[in-house]
Amino acid sequence: MSTSRGTCCIAGGGPAGMMLGYLLARAGIEVLILEKHADFLRDFRGDTIHPSTLEVMHELGVLEQLLERPHQESGRARARIGGEEIVLGDMGYLRTRCRFVALMPQWDFLDFLAEQGRRYPTFHLRMQTEVTGVIEEQGRIAGIRASTPAGPVEVRADLVVGADGRNSEIRNCSGLTVEEVGAPMDVLWMRLSKRAGDPEPIIYSDRGRTLVLLDRGDYWQCGFTLPKGAPGEMRAEGIENFRAAIVQLAPFLLDRVGELDDWNDVKLLTVRVDRLRRWYRPGLVCIGDAAHAMSPVGGVGINLAIQDAVAAANILARPLREGIVSIRDLAKIQRRREFPTRLTQRVQALIRQQVGGRLDTSGPRRLSWIVRLLERTTVLRRMRTRFIGIGIRPEHVKTPDVYAG
Repeated sequence: MSTSRGTCCIAGGGPAGMMLGYLLARAGIEVLILEKHADFLRDFRGDTIHPSTLEVMHELGVLEQLLERPHQESGRARARIGGEEIVLGDMGYLRTRCRFVALMPQWDFLDFLAEQGRRYPTFHLRMQTEVTGVIEEQGRIAGIRASTPAGPVEVRADLVVGADGRNSEIRNCSGLTVEEVGAPMDVLWMRLSKRAGDPEPIIYSDRGRTLVLLDRGDYWQCGFTLPKGAPGEMRAEGIENFRAAIVQLAPFLLDRVGELDDWNDVKLLTVRVDRLRRWYRPGLVCIGDAAHAMSPVGGVGINLAIQDAVAAANILARPLREGIVSIRDLAKIQRRREFPTRLTQRVQALIRQQVGGRLDTSGPRRLSWIVRLLERTTVLRRMRTRFIGIGIRPEHVKTPDVYAG
């Protein structure tokens, strides 16, 4: 068993882990990120980079370089609920440098963060390194155990950060308590070709089913949401009924749903919404989905993870540099980010209820009269735009670039 040491060891090379590693390395902190996969190429992940994240990239001085990567820009989100159309969000209302959502495959975004991190000598990324447990000494987490193609490895560090997603092995073996918030839906993801003359991206919702279309250039990335447990019933009914359900919501897709040959072309995302009661213990803190699994509503999960990473870097850079990270420092991270997390989960549930409604096959759905009345103003639209584009308590980069100049 080989052993290495480092100031900060981050489990998970997703948005939270990669951003935190980049920020800490930029501040001169020795950081090691462990990612269990050989690359970042996994489809049907959060691919929306919102104005809050783009603002962070601007503060880091790399926004223009990021936007040179292939992406699409969406300034407005619309929904057709039953026969009525509403504007869910209009980024033109925001006072940010970028008034749009950048639609970019997550693997491109993570590759970009890795490239930026490698500019600093204290940034280290190890792929194909899967966490299997934590090292605990005298009530403190002192490192992690992991498996690699070359064999097991131990990493000891002043601080371990769990950023390994909603199925976090770090939190599973750390003894931290998870509170289930409940998720009333699951999502079926698939690809359908995009053709000239297709309408602008829109969210279609009726009878408790919702179809989200994300523009990926030459194809649509489609998310079909159903009430919890309903995907199993849909599978039992057969792929033909699933194709018909898609066409019922978005008739223009009639000429291409046949591209779904069978259920192998459809991926199930089992939605979980939860949060840790306490995000930390001596020597360990969790951020991103490892601390709070989010609903896919609004696509805000990746951006909330980025905000966690910025806040954590702002709080931890100095104590890590001094070699003394106290339990009080870790508690500051939760105090800073817990309120935005809880409120975001509540707002996601409200939006889901407004847009998705309940499963009802008796007839098309209509918005309530009070919602229709409010939609005639810009009140709800502005509130949703702020929530989706900026979020609650946006963070700003305060860590220095010690290598600048």
